[in-house]
Amino acid sequence: MCGRFKIILLFLLVLSFNFPAAGMAARIKDISSIKGVRPNQLFGYGLVIGLFGSGDKGGSSFTQKGLANMLEHMGINVNPEDIKAKNVAAVIVSATYPPFARIGKKIDVTLSSIGDAKSLLGGTLLLTPLKGVDSKVYALAQGPVVIGGYAVGGAAGGGVGKNHTTVGRISGGATIEREIPLSIMDKKEMTIILNNPDFNTAARAAQAINSQIGEGIARAIDPGTLSLNIPEKFQDKVVKLIAQIGDLEVVPDCVAKVIVNEKTGTVVVGENVRIQKVAVAHGNLSIQIKETKQVSQPLPFAPPGRGAGATQMEGGTIVAPGGSTVVTPDSDVGVTEEDNRLVLIPEGRTIGELVKALNAIGVTPRDLITILQAIKAAGALQGDLQII
Repeated sequence: MCGRFKIILLFLLVLSFNFPAAGMAARIKDISSIKGVRPNQLFGYGLVIGLFGSGDKGGSSFTQKGLANMLEHMGINVNPEDIKAKNVAAVIVSATYPPFARIGKKIDVTLSSIGDAKSLLGGTLLLTPLKGVDSKVYALAQGPVVIGGYAVGGAAGGGVGKNHTTVGRISGGATIEREIPLSIMDKKEMTIILNNPDFNTAARAAQAINSQIGEGIARAIDPGTLSLNIPEKFQDKVVKLIAQIGDLEVVPDCVAKVIVNEKTGTVVVGENVRIQKVAVAHGNLSIQIKETKQVSQPLPFAPPGRGAGATQMEGGTIVAPGGSTVVTPDSDVGVTEEDNRLVLIPEGRTIGELVKALNAIGVTPRDLITILQAIKAAGALQGDLQII
């Protein structure tokens, strides 16, 4: 009975090493996209009105010209130089045109002030055409602006604010007026693009598709591309085929990589990063310089008519030679070096062991950047060290 239990335990142990955990798997739809199915960017120039004196002030002539052009379209002729409106702000309106969008669909828009407006709080965006890179109008935007903050100030220049008040958003503020031709029907081939190209991930995704949908459907062309041959039974059910493929789970693989952001002191270590046995000693050198000023007072005042070379001052005061106040700088330099000993970092097989070994050194994230660079230079860091 004991021998049978050992055999079962050994079998389960082998399975645990050969098959990854289910929690590590990801759906194909979450790690890839279909070639040609992508969003498009729209933008336009608009005016936000109804501001409480927080609009564009002087130096924003384009705001006055834009307001004059709008009034002219409404049959009101006005000279732009005569407009002194402080309740209007010029903005750039941007939006993302989603794939398969149809006429009448609502999309969100973002407004960014391009003048010297203080805030877009309480404003309303006038009807603004949104164009693509081909200069064609694809959507129309209009509506009240939401900024999620405030900014108030006094006449003397003081004030208080919360969040960013010169960028706003209108949820569902634009309506699609022109469709972008895009169809997936009647296609015999499709291409799936992986978000993070990897040979193992591409091979696993192709294997999962072929085993679940049908042999010979998917073929990995390169680390980031899968070619799909749509069977005849799915010629009029392409949506169903893509839905089935998207729900399939694979275990994505990635290159061992360490990402370092020197600007913020952020260090991100990938799961597959390993460090060979290495000894590290890291000591900070602190240099502190203090600057002080010493004041040298003059000699005592001499009575009138006494002292050779005495100087007659204003008011009849006589000062002895060298009797002027002198300020001399004094520098105090101190150097402190940390007394850190050599620490042995053992070879680790998991990311947890690596983190535990690095924490044993007791260094800050900014010091860790220097240590990782030195370990990489020594050839003990098995992974790609990328500085951003």
